[in-house]
Amino acid sequence: MGKVERDTDGNIAALKQVAAQFAVAVTPHLQAQIDPSDPKDPIARQFLPDAAELVTLPHERIDPIGDTAHSPVAGIVHRYPDRALLKLVNVCPVYCRFCFRREMVGPGSKGLSAEQLDAAIDYIAQHPAIWEVILTGGDPLIVSPRRLKEVIAKLNAIPHLGVIRIHSRVPVVDPARITDAMADALKSSEKAVWLLLHANHAREFVAESVAAIRKLVEAGVPMLGQSVLLKGVNDSPAALTDLFRAMVQNRIKPHYLHHGDLARGTSHFRVSLEEGQTLMRRLRGHYSGLLQPTYILDIPGGHGKVPVGPVYAEPQDDGSWTVSDPWGCSHAYDDPATR
Repeated sequence: MGKVERDTDGNIAALKQVAAQFAVAVTPHLQAQIDPSDPKDPIARQFLPDAAELVTLPHERIDPIGDTAHSPVAGIVHRYPDRALLKLVNVCPVYCRFCFRREMVGPGSKGLSAEQLDAAIDYIAQHPAIWEVILTGGDPLIVSPRRLKEVIAKLNAIPHLGVIRIHSRVPVVDPARITDAMADALKSSEKAVWLLLHANHAREFVAESVAAIRKLVEAGVPMLGQSVLLKGVNDSPAALTDLFRAMVQNRIKPHYLHHGDLARGTSHFRVSLEEGQTLMRRLRGHYSGLLQPTYILDIPGGHGKVPVGPVYAEPQDDGSWTVSDPWGCSHAYDDPATR
């Protein structure tokens, strides 16, 4: 791992406290993308520790989206009827400073043993309503291609599964891991494999990352993008547009824009829901529909994800509707299906 210290205030003691509480790691690839002369560098802000992480607000939680309450066996989170998370590992090549699982991942965090993995896959096999398995963690693409292929083979043997989804940051934070062998492991699946890439800023799409993404796409792996709305990183129409254009230009469809979760020590990244809705409204109509993700909130306590984007249609007392266009003008709409 590369050098990770960056403390514009010289508060080395505070940074050591951060590192004692939360995992810190930055790949040499990412270190090379950081502009040390820019105190607002969006790559540094995402990955380098900050003394602000020591501030915990009353509403922040150790398990902000309620994974624990929906974990029937080790490695499984089963919150929705037709899909389940399989947390294959608890380590990542890098650690995002805003991560909602920051209390559960990092060096020393145990991944699934062989027995636990078998029990987790058996749980999936015993629940025929599960149509989609989401490999997450940690970052599942940190495992070797051989091990990933073995896990995929076990999932392929479950008849009721239709899709294997993989959530990863690896193509943009450690693109050298996307080898031919890794692409072949994903390509080997009999089930459809979809990869959701987590990226938050257009500058993450450097040449090495673009090459890694191309390798996956050309291996037949469809890709979606997910991002987190982060103050000081992408909380402007220009930054979001550049990010989503970078995705689409690399054949990745923006899927989710997550409202920041209430993880401990992340208040300095937080944008209000109102601000997020305003940003999404400023994208609609002005930029290609391909660039429009769903803005979502994962309700604290394990109650699931819901869209929280701006509303464009409002019902009226007389049964008609008032619809706002992308430029803020209102129009009457008489819905003939209700007449």
